Amino acid sequence: MDSVPALDEPLKKVLGPATAKVTAEHLGLHTVGDLLHHYPRRYEERGQLTHLADLPMDEHVTVVAQVADARLHTFASSRAPRGKGRRLEVTITDGSGRLQLVFFGAGVHKPHKELLPGTRAMFAGKVSVFNRRLQLAHPAYELLRGDAEETVETWAGALIPIYPATAKLESWKIGKALQTVLPSAQEAADPLPESLREGRGLVPLPEALLKIHRPHTKADIEEARARLKWDEAFVLQVALARRRYADAQLPAVPRRPRPDGILAAFDDRLPFTLTEGQRKVSEEIFADLATDHPMHRLLQGEVGSGKTMVALRAMLAVVDAGGQAAMLAPTEVLAQQHHRSVTEMMGDLAQGGMLGGAENATKVVLLTGSMGAAARRHALLDLATGEAGIVIGTHALIEDKVQFHDLGLVVVDEQHRFGVEQRDALRGKGKQPPHLLVMTATPIPRTVAMTVFGDLETSVLDQLPAGRSPIASHVVPAADKPHFLARAWERVREEVEKGHQAYVVCPRIGDEEDGAKAKKKSPEDEAEKRPPLAVLDTAEQIARGPLAGLRVEVLHGRMQPDDKDAVMRRFAAGEVDVLVATTVIEVGVNVPNATVMVIMDADRFGVSQLHQLRGRVGRGSAPGLCLLVSEMPEASAARQRLNAVASTLDGFELSRIDLEQRREGDVLGQAQSGTRSSLRMLAVIDDEEVIAEAREEATRIVAADPELERLPALRTALDALLDEEREQYLEKG
Repeated sequence: MDSVPALDEPLKKVLGPATAKVTAEHLGLHTVGDLLHHYPRRYEERGQLTHLADLPMDEHVTVVAQVADARLHTFASSRAPRGKGRRLEVTITDGSGRLQLVFFGAGVHKPHKELLPGTRAMFAGKVSVFNRRLQLAHPAYELLRGDAEETVETWAGALIPIYPATAKLESWKIGKALQTVLPSAQEAADPLPESLREGRGLVPLPEALLKIHRPHTKADIEEARARLKWDEAFVLQVALARRRYADAQLPAVPRRPRPDGILAAFDDRLPFTLTEGQRKVSEEIFADLATDHPMHRLLQGEVGSGKTMVALRAMLAVVDAGGQAAMLAPTEVLAQQHHRSVTEMMGDLAQGGMLGGAENATKVVLLTGSMGAAARRHALLDLATGEAGIVIGTHALIEDKVQFHDLGLVVVDEQHRFGVEQRDALRGKGKQPPHLLVMTATPIPRTVAMTVFGDLETSVLDQLPAGRSPIASHVVPAADKPHFLARAWERVREEVEKGHQAYVVCPRIGDEEDGAKAKKKSPEDEAEKRPPLAVLDTAEQIARGPLAGLRVEVLHGRMQPDDKDAVMRRFAAGEVDVLVATTVIEVGVNVPNATVMVIMDADRFGVSQLHQLRGRVGRGSAPGLCLLVSEMPEASAARQRLNAVASTLDGFELSRIDLEQRREGDVLGQAQSGTRSSLRMLAVIDDEEVIAEAREEATRIVAADPELERLPALRTALDALLDEEREQYLEKG
């Protein structure tokens, strides 16, 4: 055998440079192994016709159909002024519908000879509309002759695989390329341990690859899919299990609260009782903190489920045990907000070393990039001496100058905004690795949590604290029914007259710099010929128009930090009626008196983002109202998304909807190009059982053999999965 293993052979040696160039550029496939793992999207059955009735617009499709008729027309045009222009129109049918194919000019000769009525063929092209009828212009096609030997051999068996294809490389050309490399499948190293494979009745990998590409029966396809899903789930879970194992080997200082310490004093003063969920999650966290290896826990809870309270009690437990706790927030607005709410909740327990401070009080300091030099010096000194038990801040906490006396716990708020470097830099500030608690208000379905945050144990808060009010949500179709928008502004006025406050959220800021960035238009923008609504314009329009006389202010990310904080303070104090803002208010802003939110151009936001934003209202005893304003037409996908958000307050349900509308690859944070995800067969939502079982098996195997010395094929598969990009992705958690 050659020194290069068969599956690592570059495609250009096997298929020739021209085809290999297209597979690399358009499908991201470089080796024989890559091509073998490019699985069919679906299968056509000979004799069973595709549904032409269901063709999607503007997509590259492959259909199997029969020619109903073919007509050659001549016409005059600027290129062929004497009536010499030629157009071939072929109508094909599959029983469910008809579709027109058109060929022009010199391109008519071959199809005119070959596409005779009654001929069956596979056609591939991009669906477009001409004269209100669907058509394929100049489609590529492959005749399905029962007798021609090559075709019969190429499409052996009754099932024709249809591959994810591109305009440059049709499905059957990919099929022919696979025919060439399929013999190499016999040499595929099997990553699944034999005992696991046999115990679960899974076919060996070479057999699965043959059956997925050349199935003879539907049972072949099912067997192959079941096996290939296991590979993907298992290799990924082994990678995560090894991370968990490595983390568990690190030493950490156990932190147990004192029975008469600051946590007990804090609990005694709470004016309300914790929810059952808060108590249960706190117990899980305290059990982790008491061990001698670092806690790695993800705390997910709906907006307003009381995560901050749980995190604060964990921080106080660590302070009790003589350590310090740091809370990292993604923005200055949020860091200041957390600092304010933590000091308010703690009262004199946050006044360590000050006159009037309680006897076991500690200091709670804020550290952000925009602080003045003197305040910053003070904060740094308090951290280095251990005077401050709790510090709340932004990325500024990670800088080299920041020294802790004894860092015992790191709480990261809104994990998806923090990269690995930041998490690790903060960890490096402890004498031993500190315990880690990651919080997110973006609900994540269980399987996605197991896949994406697989190196963290998960706790879920799913009850809302007593006294929280329900939020009513409605879609406001501004283009179809302008009077609905007028009524929305009336509702804002009514709430303000009752003494409440309102948010108006826009996708864009609207200053010059912002406008320059907005020149890159998305397809939706092109369709609408207008950029998304902006904070500055909207604030001016409503202050002059429907909300004249109310106190309207703006808040956005490019304001000076002091100005932002001043606006937030005025809004929190009730001195502003309507706050017009970008998504800077998405996370953690807490003003219980705000009862109504109007989201302009709501279709420009993602499902989970809308859910996050909506959670800013209804935080007090008065009911909340969220109005989703959109100009998108009733039937559009964007409107359906908004209807879904309006119909449920269950964040986990919405995160499922969000996930079903995006491809799995996006969830696993692969390259932006989106052509390849490491998950080709596994569907994170549908294959919950496979993922859960794979996690158990992976944990067991890694515990017995952390370096996988007895499983070289699994190691190889792991190295392939964890190329640099995936390694970074897993690191980011």
